Amino acid sequence: MLRSFSIPTLRLGACVLALALGGCAGLVNRASQKMADNLTAGILNQDDAGLARDGIPAWLLLVDGFVEGDPRNVGMLMAGARLYGAYAGGFVDDAQRSERLSARSFDYARRATCLDAAALCRQLDAPFEAFQAELARADGKDVPVLNTLASAWAGRIQANSADWKAIADIPKVQALFERVVALDPAYAGGEPYMYLGVLATLRPASLGGHPEQGKAYFEKALAMSGGRNQMVRVLYAERYARLVFDQELHDRLLHEALAADPHAPGLTLINVLAQQRARKLLETGKDYF
Repeated sequence: MLRSFSIPTLRLGACVLALALGGCAGLVNRASQKMADNLTAGILNQDDAGLARDGIPAWLLLVDGFVEGDPRNVGMLMAGARLYGAYAGGFVDDAQRSERLSARSFDYARRATCLDAAALCRQLDAPFEAFQAELARADGKDVPVLNTLASAWAGRIQANSADWKAIADIPKVQALFERVVALDPAYAGGEPYMYLGVLATLRPASLGGHPEQGKAYFEKALAMSGGRNQMVRVLYAERYARLVFDQELHDRLLHEALAADPHAPGLTLINVLAQQRARKLLETGKDYF
């Protein structure tokens, strides 16, 4: 008697045959990448920070498993880098744990860079001039991996802020973000400008910082996000307004962040976390100013 086969069974059979002939890897890669993209989007659109905090570790372990099975999957490495960095920066208070998680984020981002932009990879530990020269050769197709590397690197520096060797890498991180916005000013809704704003306001002007340039970057980030990224307002208040002791600006930005609807595609979880941070900053601002 002839057996009937469903379409999924036929597809599975075709995949097994292709695998035997060495041709199924691309299909598996695309499927795992689609799942990674969908799960990442689901996390970023979550409006319950507690659920995200409890659930993200399981997804991180899943990413680790996919990377173990397919260590050359650039998309999966980038997804892992972004989520490890977001989890370390948004949910982890323990300093040593934050260091470990941000190190994993940077490792994944670096591995993705070495696969996607091998020439730049070879210059990551080189003197700044050599690194910058190679970075100048990057083009538009490199923007996603450059931004992922820069974000993960910034998180690693933040988690190791007492390590002068880590601090010394700040110019490279800044150069990466500057290259991203030069190649695609609208990339990620202006998020790279937010990072540039933070980097410019690490120190007051009297110690070599560039607070007014930082203010311009924050304003650019707000404009590029259409005002939907509330973390921009919170960091603008925390990094710039406090640095120059502008309480009026500080309070206005934080109240605007709290009044905004946090629900925005790809930004909901970030906005919920930003609003939690805004409440704390308003409370501590009473003693700061």
